[in-house]
Amino acid sequence: MRRAVVGLAGAATAVVLVAGYAGLDAADAVPGPLTTTPPPTAAPLPTAPAALVPDGGAAPVLAPPGTAAPVPAPAALGERTAAALADPALGPAPSAVVADALTGEVLLSRAADVPRTPASVTKLLTAAAALDVLGPGSRAVTTVVRGTSDDEVVLVAGGDVLLSAGAGDPAAVAGRAGLADLAATTAEALRAAGRTTVAVRLDDGLFSGPAVSPAWAAGDVTAGYVAPIAPIAVDEGRLVPGREAPRAADPALGAARAFAAALEAQGVELAPAAVEGGVARAAADPGAPVLARAESATTAEQVELMLTASDNTLAEVLGRRVALAGGRTGTFEDASAAVTEAVAALGVDVTGVQLQGVSGLGRGTLLPARALTGLLVLAASDEHPQLSALLSGLPVAGATGTLADRYGGESAAAAGVVRAKTGTLTGVSSLAGYVRDADGRVLAFAVLSDAVPAGASWGARRAEDAFAAALAACGCS
Repeated sequence: MRRAVVGLAGAATAVVLVAGYAGLDAADAVPGPLTTTPPPTAAPLPTAPAALVPDGGAAPVLAPPGTAAPVPAPAALGERTAAALADPALGPAPSAVVADALTGEVLLSRAADVPRTPASVTKLLTAAAALDVLGPGSRAVTTVVRGTSDDEVVLVAGGDVLLSAGAGDPAAVAGRAGLADLAATTAEALRAAGRTTVAVRLDDGLFSGPAVSPAWAAGDVTAGYVAPIAPIAVDEGRLVPGREAPRAADPALGAARAFAAALEAQGVELAPAAVEGGVARAAADPGAPVLARAESATTAEQVELMLTASDNTLAEVLGRRVALAGGRTGTFEDASAAVTEAVAALGVDVTGVQLQGVSGLGRGTLLPARALTGLLVLAASDEHPQLSALLSGLPVAGATGTLADRYGGESAAAAGVVRAKTGTLTGVSSLAGYVRDADGRVLAFAVLSDAVPAGASWGARRAEDAFAAALAACGCS
């Protein structure tokens, strides 16, 4: 059983929920996709966090960090942050690293090389790997091809788990492609060929291995915090509307059945089938004629959504796509290895990195804080513009995503000037991102604790916010 703690109505009162991986969380009390805040638009260049009005949302672009602002003195920085790091809610020995985002100079280092359970800040690595390997403008493509006979069509999964059951919305990220549109184009092609009756098949062989990780808690899928990982799904397998809705046991087959129903609504008769739901699995012929295709939102847009909403399912799917692009199969193990290798290839020291899945939901994942700040410094560099969505997708303190309900009270002055990825599991709390200090210098930081005392999750998040707020207030040159 996992425990998550959230603050209600901005009060210090904590509510403890126990139900598998339970939690309610617009503030990442669990690393689940439980925010409805739309993601910021990807910036064309790597950007640093800006002073933002919290109710105005995130600015899409801030000028890259310049050299005019002075670099904080390490001793002064350490004094400013000492109280936050000494907060008992973080446990006896949290890791913390602060680096100059422009030069990479380490200004504060505490247990920087100790591998710790990071929770959802793991998604920073997944974001970087997806953007670099797949490319920001790449898209997942779902196709319908002719089957082994003229009386059969095959829905071929291409890695889009954000499909809409109805029409696609070209302005959306979730639901950019729609099965109703795919069915309409397929029906038109069938009529042109004189076909009015077909059998529908599903080819979801893009991914391999188990769909559910043994590192997850038993109730995570039914509680709606993640779906079984498949290469195709409608609304990430949700059985009813709502981000925390329970997930289907077989999201791919559910998508195929929705496609068959949409095809039938177009006037195409479905051939009688002995299988339940009228859809059977069958591998498509690689050379089969394509009858219809639909493209997802770009990888950059999906990365932004994944980071802002802390979307576990989307993270695991992106990781599998990275693995496939590198010639691996699409398993949890392959995704973990591929993401680690991709981050290393970018120039980040991955010593001590151990991934069990790429969402942070798996308990076996370990990361040192040094690797996170190394990645953040690299992403802010103008040498890696392909990583821009990693920055623009980060939640903004007091404004968006999993930081929307944080940075009140004593940390309110830092609302809007901190961009960071959050992470929480039972006994684990983390925060990693960027902050602009009082002198205008942009800093990359990471705070990790995997020894949070029982019942102290809310206090740990407050301590991390106080740490980032101390950095924001520091005119420490």
